[in-house]
Amino acid sequence: MNRIYLLTGATGLLGSNISRRLIERGETVRALVLKDDPAIKYVPSGTQVVMGDVLDIPSLEEFFNVPDELEIVVIHSASIVTLDPNPNKKVWAVNVHGTQNIINMCLKYHVKKLVYISSTGAIPELPGNQPIREVDHFTTKGLVGYYSVTKAEASQLVLDAVKKYPQLDASIVHPSGICGPNDYAFGPVSSVIIQYAKGELTAAIEGYFNSVDVRDLADGVIACCDKGRRGECYIMANCLVSMKEMFEILNRALGINRKITILSVPVARLIAKIMAIGSKITGKPPKLTDFAIYNLTRNNNFDYSKAEKELGYKCRPFEDTIFDEVQWLKAEGKI
Repeated sequence: MNRIYLLTGATGLLGSNISRRLIERGETVRALVLKDDPAIKYVPSGTQVVMGDVLDIPSLEEFFNVPDELEIVVIHSASIVTLDPNPNKKVWAVNVHGTQNIINMCLKYHVKKLVYISSTGAIPELPGNQPIREVDHFTTKGLVGYYSVTKAEASQLVLDAVKKYPQLDASIVHPSGICGPNDYAFGPVSSVIIQYAKGELTAAIEGYFNSVDVRDLADGVIACCDKGRRGECYIMANCLVSMKEMFEILNRALGINRKITILSVPVARLIAKIMAIGSKITGKPPKLTDFAIYNLTRNNNFDYSKAEKELGYKCRPFEDTIFDEVQWLKAEGKI
């Protein structure tokens, strides 16, 4: 049977890479895109585009209404990513209620497969450097950051639906941080590269982070559509990288030998407190927050062996990603 892929979040870094991979493979792809979204220009040529919103049922009806002879695979990647740890009605509506709407449509239109893009942030952190593995139930207890809370709630909605409806085949993918070329939103890694290349970044915080190459993640998501087991979750991450290693890699990629000060966590927390006070006075957001410090000092040791074994997931070395991202940023005139 011929297949069509229905993709939400198609203008984002991951969504645009998924659609690009699928189009290159000769697949039929339909993307749900917000009205007046300027990032629509990054949706690959050959993709069918439906203007709509995961909160707008009529547009979802149009999105899901495909010829009867086509087998439907849904990749739900749309979400609002926020670094604000506080509750937000819009974030909850899109990330949680929007996911319920997608589940309802999958049931109504008898889709072949649903792959939901969650986050490693939805999985409870373990003490120290213990490997963090997939879970079979999600709770918001102990989670830090509202984005993580909403992704946990949405992930549980998917698992609940799988248990309730035998006809629904759904799997969940949990990416760590995402980076790589074609990051037109200039996310955290791209921003750090740009600032460092321009000499605007002179200090960083000690700690470790985990970031997956978006190209490898896109391949992993597509593999999950084909091989992901019903009701199963798959972490897709990379090896841990220290901040010291990060800037050593950047020096090699940029062809420079710049020194950067690595701040201890206590010093960083003190600076964050001072900046928070200054923010209340000026009304401008602080450049350093306790939440940002947490993300670097938390346990980011995610075990992705399940995805390797069951889906054939592979992630290239972080250094290779950075070299490619630097070349892309140069081509874009950003550095």
